[in-house]
Amino acid sequence: MTLVNFEAFLNTHGQLASAIDGLSEEQTTWKPKPESWSVLEVLSHLVDHSLVISFRIRDILAGTEARLPAFNQDAWVSGQYANAGSVADVLQAFHALLLYNSLLLSRLDAADLEKTGVNAKGETVKITDIVEGFTRHVQRHLGQIDRIKQAAGIA
Repeated sequence: MTLVNFEAFLNTHGQLASAIDGLSEEQTTWKPKPESWSVLEVLSHLVDHSLVISFRIRDILAGTEARLPAFNQDAWVSGQYANAGSVADVLQAFHALLLYNSLLLSRLDAADLEKTGVNAKGETVKITDIVEGFTRHVQRHLGQIDRIKQAAGIA
């Protein structure tokens, strides 16, 4: 796979693991405000996002003409009681999805990576856009994790 930064995509798990290294369970479930996400909820959201992009990539490869699905991230996080989960389980799921998607992506040629679908906003997106967008999305949430830690006095 040469058209996307495959290494950056694969490094997201390690970056997340480093960002939460040494945090207690209490620290991972702490929220600055009731309506804010905890570190664990941020991680759970990233697993949800991994599931969604997994579907989107496969739907594009299948040639489906339906719009690619969006999801209500806040409802997904609260609806699954994400803050009652386990950081270890969530990180394991994230890593498994990352590896599974990387296996698929490594089998694709340049033409496959350029295949497109239409997202929920009506924009045409390529598989490369989805993968690179996911990597950027993780980076934004790493910043969110840092802000949560700072608000909790953990730095």
